[in-house]
Amino acid sequence: MEIAEDYVEAVAELIESNGSCRVTDLAEYFGVTHVTVIKTVQRLERDGLLSTEPYKPVELTSAGSQMAQECKERHEIVYQFLLAIGVDEAAAAVDAEGIEHHVSPATLAAFKKIAQK
Repeated sequence: MEIAEDYVEAVAELIESNGSCRVTDLAEYFGVTHVTVIKTVQRLERDGLLSTEPYKPVELTSAGSQMAQECKERHEIVYQFLLAIGVDEAAAAVDAEGIEHHVSPATLAAFKKIAQK
């Protein structure tokens, strides 16, 4: 699930910043080969999160868009929580990326309360 979340987040970010998302953009973003990206995109397409056609940009499905939005919100809550407890911005940015995928809804709610104080 973590890879799926990372990919839909990346596709959303790349579309937001570049206007579109190509396989080569994802390969550069993750530092992997285009073959790795193609295999992952195909799997996520089967899972209903992404859609693409040969020589066309990668797009989010409605399910993929929803997942990307949820991931972005979780990331922001974890990031703000880490800042609230005194973690510096650079470390909080890196750590939030890992933590966001492994936090329960109850823990996330607690993080949110602390971050909003």
